[in-house]
Amino acid sequence: MARTSKAKSPPERAFLEIRDVSKKFGDFTALTDITLDIVEGELICFLGPSGCGKTTLLRAIAGLDYQTTGRIYQKGRDISDAPPADRDFGIVFQSYALFPNMTVAKNIAYGLVNRRIDRKAIAGRVQELLELVGMPGSDDKFPAALSGGQQQRVALARALATSPGMLLLDEPLSALDAKVREQLRHELKDLQRSLGITTVMVTHDQEEALSMADRIVVMSDGRIAQVGTPMEIYRNPASAYVADFIGSMNFLRGKMGSGGQVQVGRLKIALPEGAAKQFAKGDDVVVCIRPEDVAVRNLERFKAKKFAMSINDVEFLGS
Repeated sequence: MARTSKAKSPPERAFLEIRDVSKKFGDFTALTDITLDIVEGELICFLGPSGCGKTTLLRAIAGLDYQTTGRIYQKGRDISDAPPADRDFGIVFQSYALFPNMTVAKNIAYGLVNRRIDRKAIAGRVQELLELVGMPGSDDKFPAALSGGQQQRVALARALATSPGMLLLDEPLSALDAKVREQLRHELKDLQRSLGITTVMVTHDQEEALSMADRIVVMSDGRIAQVGTPMEIYRNPASAYVADFIGSMNFLRGKMGSGGQVQVGRLKIALPEGAAKQFAKGDDVVVCIRPEDVAVRNLERFKAKKFAMSINDVEFLGS
């Protein structure tokens, strides 16, 4: 049953606090009153369709686009007006953004060189990161000689080179083919867990968010629609929008009856315990049912033990 609810801030100490952040581009409002706590060490996904504001929110956190109103705090420090260089993060873009005239080693070392770190220490750190992302021996290669997956690994290594407190990922896997995307998805999650780095990831891919995130922020029209774990978002959507956007869902319109039941045509559907309390008899309601929750029972009551149906279309998706 779709219902409205307000997400609670997590009890752990917040690494990043976003308070009443809004962003306007002229007359267009991209973000409206965003308030969110991001816990240290978690991987949180901003999920939503194109134009929902997820990338704008990431850019506000990074300082690439300043918010119009509201404040952002990192470990208690107000970074609302700080330039990107004064914020403790590494960022990976969808387009990789590698320097084509630099080798892999020089791309990874770029941030370290700018900090005037000792050359020997830089060389050691580059080798360490190449091992970490599974590309040892690739020091002298140029980006043009690498596959898309390899380029994204180099971009990730570069983002981690300065040991940032937070990693920002702007749809890092969307430009890759399906098999590489799935492989890197697992590698990225394992790497994030092993490093324990606070990570914010933007994606429009529901499967990506559900499989990788500790928590998901579902966004719509510049607002937060729901915040929760993948299981919470999937099993207890806060609205019909979230229910429809995450996974597959059947929507049945009916009227609230008595005894915790909804009348849908000639069918009566019993609601889960407690779900009917927020509705009065006669209220228009929408019952949401996941396909996997539909089961055929009491077949012994049907003599034919079969259903008549027609197949309109077939999509081959493999095993």
